[in-house]
Amino acid sequence: MKRLTAADIATAVSGELYGVDPETPLSAGVVTDSREVGPGDVYIARRGENFDGIEFAAAAVEAGAALIIGESVPTVGEVTLPTVVVPDATEALGLLAKHSIEALRADPETDITVIAITGSVGKTTVKDLTADLLAGEAETVWPPNSYNNEVGVPLTALRADESTRFLVLEMGARSIGNLAYLTSLVRPDIAVELAVGTAHSGVFGSIDNTARAKAELVESLTAGSVAVLNADDARVAAMRDVLGPDVSTLWFSQRETLPEWVGPDDAVVRARDITTDVSGNAEFTLHLPGEEPQSVRLALVGEHHVGNALAAAAVAHSCGVGVKSIVTTLATSSAASRWRMELIDSPSGVTVLNDAYNANPDSMRASLKTLASMGRGDEENRPRRTFAVLGEMLELGEDSVSAHADIGELVVRLNITRTIVVGEGAKPIYNAANLEGSWGNEATWVPTAAEAKELLLAELAPGDIVLFKSSRDAGLRYLGDEIAGVSGAQ
Repeated sequence: MKRLTAADIATAVSGELYGVDPETPLSAGVVTDSREVGPGDVYIARRGENFDGIEFAAAAVEAGAALIIGESVPTVGEVTLPTVVVPDATEALGLLAKHSIEALRADPETDITVIAITGSVGKTTVKDLTADLLAGEAETVWPPNSYNNEVGVPLTALRADESTRFLVLEMGARSIGNLAYLTSLVRPDIAVELAVGTAHSGVFGSIDNTARAKAELVESLTAGSVAVLNADDARVAAMRDVLGPDVSTLWFSQRETLPEWVGPDDAVVRARDITTDVSGNAEFTLHLPGEEPQSVRLALVGEHHVGNALAAAAVAHSCGVGVKSIVTTLATSSAASRWRMELIDSPSGVTVLNDAYNANPDSMRASLKTLASMGRGDEENRPRRTFAVLGEMLELGEDSVSAHADIGELVVRLNITRTIVVGEGAKPIYNAANLEGSWGNEATWVPTAAEAKELLLAELAPGDIVLFKSSRDAGLRYLGDEIAGVSGAQ
């Protein structure tokens, strides 16, 4: 956080000070969990569904909190704790982040660039790759995990201080207006639009509504900013039409022939001659504007990460990172966030591909294609048996049954050795696989992860590859950890 006084913070969040000297300097962290408080921190006492953070204010002060932001004045006996009282603590968190970033921008001693990333798939991976690319150049702040909502975005922004050169944010949307709100708090200098897919279509109502919600990110850009757009997604490409004056466009594409909406003079980051080896790693030729083509082999597993790598490379290029540094980082940067195409060789000799943090039809197809390519073998590697453990893709609305059925057809066409479908919501995968031509025990449905585990323990052998893929709430990521032998698996 920018160095501020207690009075500055009270003004920023439109609150009233109690129990503290207005000139008290504050420059440590900002937290919403009293268990994470450190000396000098500001504790935001949010009111949740099952708790009121103000109840933990005394514990936060005892742990070292210098200021509480809450919706009432906490006391210990007759002692008033240092507090800024506000109508809504969550809104105050956002206002504090907004004030801190604007103060950093106004400070002639600082030079901060804010990068915001959104899309129906790939946000967290691109955030991690972008952070890796920029952190080698200058002080960079980025969120752990998927801190992409009205709490996570401000908390990440408040970690930026006078030493921060790059602030990388992941921004998610569950309704129209979410991104408009987030960008009103922290306006990006570079906005990345990855894809408009069917994820959360049950929430938005239609893919067109999803596109409308995602477009709010680039609509926030002001003159001199950069929109990094996926040229291979027509709905993303259409967002160029909503850009403000003097906002630059930098496309990224993995097509051999560029789409018609990319002009001959447009700046494009491209991947050409894409291949995937038996380890599941993609290789391609990277073309950056004004640079000689470079050969890249991604450390990340899965051909679908080519687009993610291009988006991150486009941001890095816009920020002045050299081509050699970009190539080296892409070749060494692996999954920083758990359960996203996480490749683990288990002690039993089974290779686990744990991609069960999020799932939608696009990412499900990509994961299965990667599994199939890893099992094929080549001149130096024998073919391997492939197992797909698939759970429900949530929030697909009225398209849920057909979307799951499409995946059932795909597993048969990809010749996946064994498909284990888990849970009632995912059962259309199993039904469609049978109709498509699955025979014997190639496809099996079980109601619970525990039953899937029994099957796997009975059938897996050294050399096999097993993919776990589902939405987070289906819980298959924990089963993947168990099969992989990951310490602490639930």
